[in-house]
Amino acid sequence: MIVGMAALVDAVQTNCDIADARHARDVSLCTYLLGMREFYRWEHELPWGISPPRDEVGRWIAEREARWERIADEDFVAVPIAGHTFDPFAAQKVNAALAGSGLVYGAGVGRFHKPHFFLGQLAREEQRGDARLLVCGCEYARDVSAIPAASQGGTVIVRREALRQWLWEKAEGWNVKQQDGALKSALLAYGFDVDPQAAIERMADGEIETLVLHEEGEIAAGRVLGKGWSAKLDGFCGKRAELLARAVRDNLADCLVTLPGLLQRGSNDSLHFWFSTFDGMRRELFPRLVESYAARVVRTGIPPDGGGGMDMLASAAEAGRVHFTALGLRLLDMDEPGIEALSHTPAAIAL
Repeated sequence: MIVGMAALVDAVQTNCDIADARHARDVSLCTYLLGMREFYRWEHELPWGISPPRDEVGRWIAEREARWERIADEDFVAVPIAGHTFDPFAAQKVNAALAGSGLVYGAGVGRFHKPHFFLGQLAREEQRGDARLLVCGCEYARDVSAIPAASQGGTVIVRREALRQWLWEKAEGWNVKQQDGALKSALLAYGFDVDPQAAIERMADGEIETLVLHEEGEIAAGRVLGKGWSAKLDGFCGKRAELLARAVRDNLADCLVTLPGLLQRGSNDSLHFWFSTFDGMRRELFPRLVESYAARVVRTGIPPDGGGGMDMLASAAEAGRVHFTALGLRLLDMDEPGIEALSHTPAAIAL
């Protein structure tokens, strides 16, 4: 902790609230209500696995939305540390000022131009090749849509609380129907059927490495696609083109680093976990990978010697590296209407 901690938390939470006031409702009603329920749980420090009281959550949402109406047009506030103030988006400078305090700060712009901020406890720091890894534990300020991991320049930040929240949401949804598939395999591998809370805790710790691999892949994909990629994303006005572009980059990142890393480790549990996150446009663009997983992993399990199903997945990842590199470079030369048109026919550009 540092002198001025209360003012620091207040400033970061204020910026979170302003960002939420402008963007929190830019999602489906179902997604919004689920996110607000979990945000209520975080703010009120409720244990996982206990449903928040519906009436109280409803009143809290109404109060929060009323506050949002009052602050939506306000400017983001500076971040105060040790008598100095910093631009709220200058995450590297803020973290440099926080060095030795046991705190980690995150700031950036995510999907559809939504700003994200958070402040948390630094649980672990290490050097991963050219990347610096910061693992965040307890969080003191955050917005509604907590992102479990992100890369900022050469720094990778993983938020364990956000990962645990995401896992609980997925596990609760699965527990209603208990459908077969990657998520079931991952949950059962961690013992969710025996002790749900302990399983989620183990899973949160165990899958931090999978998130780190993806963020390292994002850094590698950024080197492949060049500096123009970020400017391309920033210039989109609609959602469809951005969804396609982000899916292409995500798939490239996973083919470059995530999947090779998981296959090298031979971790059945982590492969199941990763495939449980493989959805939406990413999945539509890469049916070959889905088929490789379904053919040898879901039905027969991953061979312990690394052969068979591992070879199929490795071949698919290598083909994906080539395909999504070419597709990403192609998108760089296209305008937004052209990219949006492609997003409506993903099968035409899928592997």
